[in-house]
Amino acid sequence: MSELIICEKPKVAEKVAKAISTSAVKESYKRVPYYLIDKDDGTQTIVLSAVGHLFSLKAKNNKDKRLYDVEWVPLHETDKSKKYVKNYIDTIKKFSKDADRFIHACDYDAEGTLIGYNALKYICGEDSIDKTFRMKFSALTQKDLIQAYSDAYPLKDDISWVDSGEARHILDYLFGVNISKSMTDSVLEVTNRYVQLSAGRVQTPTLAILTEREKEIKQFVPEPYWIIKAKLQKSIVAEHKKGKIFDKKEVEKILSNCKGKDATVSKITQRKFKKELPVPFELGTLQSEAYAQFGFTPRKTQQIAQNLYVEGYTSYPRTSSQKLPENLGLENILNELAKSPKYKDKIMSLKEPLKPNEGKKTDEAHPAIHPTGTLPKDVSEDYQKIYDLITYRFISLFGEVAQLESIKVDLDIGGEEFTFSRQRIAEEGWLSLDPYQYKKVKNEEFPDITEGDTTKAKVLSEEKETKPPARYNQASIIRELEKRGLGTKSTRANIVSILYTRKYVEGKKIVVNQLGERIIDTLQKYSERITSEKMTREFEDDISEIKDKKITEEEVIESAKHELDGILDSFDGNKDNIGKELFSAYEKSRVVGKCSCGGNLIIVSSPRGGGNFVGCSSYPECKKTYSLPSGASVLKTTCEKCGLPLISYGKPRQRACLDFECANGGKKVTNDVMGKCPECGSDVIKRLGRFGEFIGCTSFPKCRFTSSIADFEKQKEENK
Repeated sequence: MSELIICEKPKVAEKVAKAISTSAVKESYKRVPYYLIDKDDGTQTIVLSAVGHLFSLKAKNNKDKRLYDVEWVPLHETDKSKKYVKNYIDTIKKFSKDADRFIHACDYDAEGTLIGYNALKYICGEDSIDKTFRMKFSALTQKDLIQAYSDAYPLKDDISWVDSGEARHILDYLFGVNISKSMTDSVLEVTNRYVQLSAGRVQTPTLAILTEREKEIKQFVPEPYWIIKAKLQKSIVAEHKKGKIFDKKEVEKILSNCKGKDATVSKITQRKFKKELPVPFELGTLQSEAYAQFGFTPRKTQQIAQNLYVEGYTSYPRTSSQKLPENLGLENILNELAKSPKYKDKIMSLKEPLKPNEGKKTDEAHPAIHPTGTLPKDVSEDYQKIYDLITYRFISLFGEVAQLESIKVDLDIGGEEFTFSRQRIAEEGWLSLDPYQYKKVKNEEFPDITEGDTTKAKVLSEEKETKPPARYNQASIIRELEKRGLGTKSTRANIVSILYTRKYVEGKKIVVNQLGERIIDTLQKYSERITSEKMTREFEDDISEIKDKKITEEEVIESAKHELDGILDSFDGNKDNIGKELFSAYEKSRVVGKCSCGGNLIIVSSPRGGGNFVGCSSYPECKKTYSLPSGASVLKTTCEKCGLPLISYGKPRQRACLDFECANGGKKVTNDVMGKCPECGSDVIKRLGRFGEFIGCTSFPKCRFTSSIADFEKQKEENK
């Protein structure tokens, strides 16, 4: 008998193989690793893996007006950068031929279930599904994997999870491809220009939320107000109890009443209050905390947490649970963590009984994020930060409630009421177990003061302006998406990342640029349903109900096609207007400054690929061009010397003038002809770049050949 275990990633396959057998032998086929386990009863187990998704969706006929008929095809057929995927498919195919039993050991969620199911169906054959059993685990420890292997159950029990995962992919494909195609086609028909624009089922409502906030900020009219403060001895500052005062005459009256008067302590109020224990991390709160502590983007945090899980250091991160059941072996995890000097004293200070504080949120598949007890070795600084964040939170769950105390002091200055307050930690409790949370709590010195005391006071006013609503950052927009029921815990970070990739938004404090804003304006004007949160949320609910067997995948997909028909019909009826408005927005989004000839400087994609450059909109009359380093972005700020835009480029990021000569202190380009271009045959000349002189083709931007002077001279010598 032969058994085939299919995991989601190579590292997981290694851990599964070594967990279920100490005699697993590593082999490879087409550079793909797999593991052979020969059992005493004469049977053989082969453990191998996918590399995430091996298949992607594709329209059966790209010539159809509406691309509704889709199929799963090998990923390397739709993404040429994923050629290596074919070797993994071939390896699974080779070893599946003689397998009598299959084990699906991909991540236990809808996405992982779909990955393994597609591998089985399209590589091993549909009949393999009846012979497949499912391993369910939340951590890659030996104990968890052995238990999951022993408790493997028929995959057919999870078919509704497959249907739910597949429905999400199909809906995202249908909405994304068809609406993006309709937008692009509308521009092409009106302008005869190909401009790639994109929309998405969740991406577009997310952009609409950000655009709504952008408009609130732009339309906001600041209003002046005043805060009145009293500076006392010992650097104490008290504020007038009225807070913001919008009437200047009232401010002047208060200042007049206080002039030359001492401050008298009229009342002191002290109180103690509890700071309750925290709850375990789920993915959203981990992402928010990592952003607050380290400035990590949610996507980066998710990637690090996933890799920590794959390495066996922490549990599965894509969970919404705040529960830690006893069967996880929590006391044993603490004992293992105590082997590290970093955590030992904190764990040894814990009092019996060791019961963690939990939150209300649950997850049908996984517990809250927690360390497994396996201590990380030789991980990067960023990985250690996320591991520490998870581990300190886990330890603090077993601590005691902290006690804080506050003091509020009321003052009378010339009949006007002022107040100030202080807060300090009375009993550290669980705060002593989590340094990240400890530093967030105010721990101030209380003044030595009693009721009836008087002190000198200097009263003054500060004029301020009301501020517009705060911009979202990547962490807060993900919290907003969760609150509104858009996307999933696994997809939200990627959705936000796509908006940056599409150049619709920019900045740590998210700014929607002109193109992103105009796209939403146009879509809302002609087809508001695509920007609607309600529609997106309804489909999210439908996808969840597929998993719960309350509705079928086919019913949801048919409903989506009906919804799309209405959206696309609206596009077809307004194609000219949509095309003109989208192209106008695209053209304006490319403008980065003014050319010396009077035209606009715009970002241009190189006709032969290889990146972007800045050129004049008056081309061919004006042939002024400026090269852009790979990954560079053009900033809104300008050079103090010449007025051209500054660019941001390189790692670490640095700024410089768009003009090479200006960036190099006025050093002139030599333009000496050095030979012929090996790619197009034109002259190559010595140019000046941000990193010194280099060889460049005179046919730029049509030809983007460049070389260091040394390499070019060496190549010339070799060709003689």
